[in-house]
Amino acid sequence: MGQEISGNTKGLSPSELKAVERLFRRSVDPDELIGLDVAREMCEVAEKLSRRVAVLIDRQGKIVEVILGTKEILYIPDLGRYRLGRGRLRTLRLVFTDLSKPEPDTSLQEAKIPFDIYGDLERLRFDAVVSLRLMPNRLAFSYAYLIPAGREEGAGTKTESYRDLANVTISFKDLIGTVESSLAAEVTQLDIGDTIGAMLVGVYDSSSIDPETSMAELKELARTAGVTVVDVVTQKRKIDPKTFMGSGKLQELVIRCIRMGADMLIFDAELKPSQWRSITNSTELKVIDRSMLILDIFGQRAKSADGRLQVELAQLRYNLPRLVERDGGLSRLSGGIGGRGPGETKLEVGRRRIRDRITEIEKKIGKVREARDFRRTRRRENQLQLLSIVGYTNAGKSTLFNLLTGSDVLVENKLFATLDTSQRRLFIPTKKETTSNVPGMTVILSDTVGFIRQLPKELENAFRATLEELYDASLLIHVVDASDPDAEGKYDAVRKILETMELVDTTELVVLNKIDLVAPDRLESLYLSLGGIGVSATKRLGITELFNRVETLVTE
Repeated sequence: MGQEISGNTKGLSPSELKAVERLFRRSVDPDELIGLDVAREMCEVAEKLSRRVAVLIDRQGKIVEVILGTKEILYIPDLGRYRLGRGRLRTLRLVFTDLSKPEPDTSLQEAKIPFDIYGDLERLRFDAVVSLRLMPNRLAFSYAYLIPAGREEGAGTKTESYRDLANVTISFKDLIGTVESSLAAEVTQLDIGDTIGAMLVGVYDSSSIDPETSMAELKELARTAGVTVVDVVTQKRKIDPKTFMGSGKLQELVIRCIRMGADMLIFDAELKPSQWRSITNSTELKVIDRSMLILDIFGQRAKSADGRLQVELAQLRYNLPRLVERDGGLSRLSGGIGGRGPGETKLEVGRRRIRDRITEIEKKIGKVREARDFRRTRRRENQLQLLSIVGYTNAGKSTLFNLLTGSDVLVENKLFATLDTSQRRLFIPTKKETTSNVPGMTVILSDTVGFIRQLPKELENAFRATLEELYDASLLIHVVDASDPDAEGKYDAVRKILETMELVDTTELVVLNKIDLVAPDRLESLYLSLGGIGVSATKRLGITELFNRVETLVTE
């Protein structure tokens, strides 16, 4: 912020501008809510200009911003340098003039605080907001401040009104001390701890299929990314092309986030760059969408050189159209949840650097692909068949892989626990005659990244590159979590991806995993709809039958 008037200065004469600018030279006692002389001067200027006049005052009593509005509306400027931590206040109070139409009985007239100013108080976390109204023989004023609202709906503010500022003494230091103590206690009560708290937001139109399942998956994605979900908000409506959910609902949502201690908004959709900018300009909360969240998880979990390059390339391509003039959002685009990978850059060099980095990564990926092709050629020369485990994320693929091969690939109850393909030799016992004295055959078994719906477009190439070896597979072992209520839907989602990759003609064996967690009638229904065999990788159930079926399919 500089010493320039913000807001509606159009049409003012030089003398009128000077009268407004003089407010910058005023100050108030640090223990005063607002000084009487400053208050009168503000009201007189406002009456003369027929425009709302407002000032932002810091805790030292210095006026750091002067704002002009219309007679009815006041727009608060960007407060970028006054960033907030959880439970903190802005360390600024907003003082403004009330020019609303007077009541018939002027003796009862009070200074009013409009609804939108209450919204600014909660959204921007001001120390207080103060309304001034100049009457014939007095200066009426009202002030409002934040009070704990917790997780319940209802007002999170308290208002006090007085007929005459000249007859009232209010200790601002005592007031702000009480307010901060109560708000700090509220944050402790909410008990989010040191984790990142997020509000999940789903906006679904009439064409949306199964919003409940989609939101449940977003919750799992958030948990996988290390986020604590503090609340979930869903809305059925036509998607707003500008703000995604409508400006009014968005403001309500931001205030609810503040009350509940949420640090970020996570949307169950891919926001257009223009929507993302509109939302980030409405709040200081970090704003990410489903695609950003998935990219972040990939960024956390990719370990191989190829995987990390592919993820960084996807992040760069995703962020490039969102790299715009800093109007609140850019500073929250990179770093932390939703932005692990490429660092934040300045706009004037950002685009060029990102494009240069994309070119560099593409060259490196080309070299990695050559090495992968060489390994595939060697495998063909050794005449080893490739069997690949595929399936929806968190279906239990890695657990089954470890059981069959005696490996120790990372297994977690989180989405995308496996991002880098693992391969092991697998000996399959067989009763058929072989050229060796050993009754069996050796194959290569690979564990692949889990599939997911609504995969970000920027990750599709990375995803397919990771799965290139599927084109060499003689058998796809399609693992389905039988305990998942949406098992059929996730099976179909995987099949659709395989179809886009032109892999539906590859021999497939459906393996219903986690059968120990499924009721018999539900399991019978899955056998009828999906076929295949049932196993429990954790309980070692059905493994002999699995080997027999694999042997039959790969030796046909």
